[in-house]
Amino acid sequence: MSPVRAGMYYVYVLKAPVSGRLYTGYTSDLRKRLAEHNAKKSSYTKSRGPYELIYYEACLHSSDAKMREKYLKSGMGKRYLKNRNKRFLALTG
Repeated sequence: MSPVRAGMYYVYVLKAPVSGRLYTGYTSDLRKRLAEHNAKKSSYTKSRGPYELIYYEACLHSSDAKMREKYLKSGMGKRYLKNRNKRFLALTG
């Protein structure tokens, strides 16, 4: 069974392997949104891809996902992500 299912909202973090830049966002369709980022259909990320999904969280309500996205974009949230993904980020540079 796939962990990605309908009716959920996802906060996600993408990494551009070439530049190492991270992008945090939220969506109700994680697969579609990742495909849009990699197809350069997102205005903010279109010149920075391709991207790989390195982290995501599922929420039941869009308001929770929005608040979590806001937190992950804050200084404390960035530290949380860095610590949470320490081994992965160390391996990929």
